[in-house]
Amino acid sequence: MPTPAQSLIRGPFRGIAWLGGTLAWAAAAVVGAVLALVFAATMVAILFMGGVVAALAMAALRARRTVRPPVDPQVIEARNIGGHSWVAYGWDGRR
Repeated sequence: MPTPAQSLIRGPFRGIAWLGGTLAWAAAAVVGAVLALVFAATMVAILFMGGVVAALAMAALRARRTVRPPVDPQVIEARNIGGHSWVAYGWDGRR
C-alpha cells in the first residue's frame, strides 16, 4: 500500500501539485527580485546621503579657511575659554 505522500504524487492530483509548486516558485522568484531592488535602492540612497555629507563637510572646511578677521581696528575679539571666563584679543594693539 502506498504512503499518503506517494499516492498524491502518483494520483490524480499530480497536475495540481505541479501547478502549486510552479506558482510557489514564481512567487518566491518575484519576492526575491523585489527584495533585490529594495536593497539596491537602499544602497543608492546611502551612497547619495554620504556624498551629500562629504560635500557639506568640504564646504564647511572651505568656508572656515576663507573667514577673515574684521577690518575694523576698533573691534576686538573675545573667546569663551570655559564657564564664565573670557579672553579678549586685540585690545592692547590700539596704542
